[in-house]
Amino acid sequence: MADALRLDSLPELRSPVAVVAFAGWNDAASAATNAARFLARRLGARRFASIDPEPFTDFRSTRPTVRLNAFGEREIVWPQTDFLYARNPTGPHDVVVGIGVEPDLRWRTYSGIVVELLRRLGVTLFVSLGALLADVPHTRPVRVTGTAPDPETAARLGLTVSRYEGPTGIVGVLTDAVRRAGIPAMSLWANVPHYITTAQNPPATVALLQRLQEPLGLTFDLTELEKAGDRFVRDVNAAIAANPEIQAYVRQLEADADQAATEEPSLPPAKELLLDIEEFLRRQRGERDG
Repeated sequence: MADALRLDSLPELRSPVAVVAFAGWNDAASAATNAARFLARRLGARRFASIDPEPFTDFRSTRPTVRLNAFGEREIVWPQTDFLYARNPTGPHDVVVGIGVEPDLRWRTYSGIVVELLRRLGVTLFVSLGALLADVPHTRPVRVTGTAPDPETAARLGLTVSRYEGPTGIVGVLTDAVRRAGIPAMSLWANVPHYITTAQNPPATVALLQRLQEPLGLTFDLTELEKAGDRFVRDVNAAIAANPEIQAYVRQLEADADQAATEEPSLPPAKELLLDIEEFLRRQRGERDG
């Protein structure tokens, strides 16, 4: 399925670092894909390639969307994977950004297409971004875990070797394919509070971008995102203030985080309690958008 790759042109890049993120299972609160989009916008990245979603997508589970373009015309937006590149005027590494939706089908074939593209670009480091729901409080700094699949890369970048065992997503499969191809790889995962499942999480996006600066050799102005993060925390605090049970649960999570407790965290509150926060945040976003 090599023709699934739509290549406009192959840019000549200096020791490029590739950063990829996928919407779906690997992307709690859209923290990872939002970080990748921020990176692409801030660097003025230009799209040069995409992967046709047709061979890799069950469109009943991952549906295309309809939108109106600038001329008021309806158009279909397909869940394809886009690759963009940007020159780095201040550092030794140009940047490749890959943003897509986790494919439904043929992951090994899909990964092979991506790996071949990275090889042709001469990528020297592959960085995957992810975000997972965890027993963490929204009131503490976001924990970002940095891992590498092999000891040499982990030692060079000051990361830990991944010891995870269990179900994985396209990020895990692709990182393994990259490693097998001899390209150094690392993963950055943000921990997102599990009791806020529908809202975006600006603090998690900021945390990923902060950790991404070193391997890219870049510094980002995160002021606007940090302000959005402050509003997010205020909104959640206001919602929690109306529900003593959730307040108590969050205080327990705070205690666990502060004491670095080794025991299993408390069980989450009942599902109906979580919906209170989600509904509150939806109303807050609606009021601001209006």
